[in-house]
Amino acid sequence: MSALSRDQLIQLHSYSIYPDEMNQKLFSLEDVLNDDFGPDLLKMAHVFSDNENDTVALSYFTKRYGMFISMQFYMMTAYEEVWQGDYSAIGFIARDEYGRRSLSMTADSHDWDFVDEEERYEAIHTILHEQCLPVVQALRNITSISPLLIWENIFGYMLWHFHTLLQNPMTTDTAREIVNILEADDVWQGIADTSIWHRYTNGVHPSSLINVPVRKTCCFSKDVPGLMVCGFCPLK
Repeated sequence: MSALSRDQLIQLHSYSIYPDEMNQKLFSLEDVLNDDFGPDLLKMAHVFSDNENDTVALSYFTKRYGMFISMQFYMMTAYEEVWQGDYSAIGFIARDEYGRRSLSMTADSHDWDFVDEEERYEAIHTILHEQCLPVVQALRNITSISPLLIWENIFGYMLWHFHTLLQNPMTTDTAREIVNILEADDVWQGIADTSIWHRYTNGVHPSSLINVPVRKTCCFSKDVPGLMVCGFCPLK
């Protein structure tokens, strides 16, 4: 039985995260961070993106992983919980979604744990430095994909979540605190000299950036069969 509530599972499923399906795992986050696994990851990214271009394929992969990261911030804001498991305990699986085979994710539902107000900064620091940065570095070892492209693939989902969470009186205060932490430079030290999130939003309220070409890079979703141009595309 899942350790998550029905509402939490619905939210996670809507972002292609299906807890407690590790028996379906194709590979783990630990594998992604293993240099020897790079060629295999690239092959699978090609298959799931149905595109032979390395950058397009890895961009597809990071958008799928970006849904997991964005749900870290959603779950922290709405439920005061984040996933806190080991790299080996989060898996990538194949699921049929909207008529195509897609790369989705899974993890043990018991690995989502409570984060109180005093722990939010450290939780955000952990997400950025231990769950995002190592993936950016690992993919950069495979090909010359832009690190900014990877970060923006993650931020697009976060932008939508913060738009909705800031509109909800039940979550607006927590959402605002988390956005303020992301906007500040200090939590990014060791990744960048200044906040990459602030460079992305320019300090503008998330609700003012929905369907605006806020990205500096193209995510190439237009080049993946079955997907459309994203609403933040700079090529518009």
